[in-house]
Amino acid sequence: QVQLVESGGGSVQTGGSLRLSCASSVSLHTFTGIGWYRQVPGKQREWLADIRGGGYTYYADSIKGRFGISRDTDRNTMYLQMNSLQPADTGVYFCRARKMVDDYWGQGTQVIVSA
Repeated sequence: QVQLVESGGGSVQTGGSLRLSCASSVSLHTFTGIGWYRQVPGKQREWLADIRGGGYTYYADSIKGRFGISRDTDRNTMYLQMNSLQPADTGVYFCRARKMVDDYWGQGTQVIVSA
């Protein structure tokens, strides 16, 4: 059974940094794509970044240049390095892994950025 567990959220001031982790119970090579999303209360879950086939990375314009997605396949863990954080980055961050028609989500980790 696939389980994804996020960690690394917390509270930080504007301009600060956090690194989120998402540990998978199975090899990351199992998945066709892995990525990060963010949800703010009252809004739809927003896609942030992906690693897809061949290891290519993709970013939403809202975080491009500030956030970086990476993975450690030996540790079955993906990361989201978040720099220059702004209050608008406040939300619950989720990791997602896709395998053909299957879709897996972590439970989310809260990030709060104060002014």
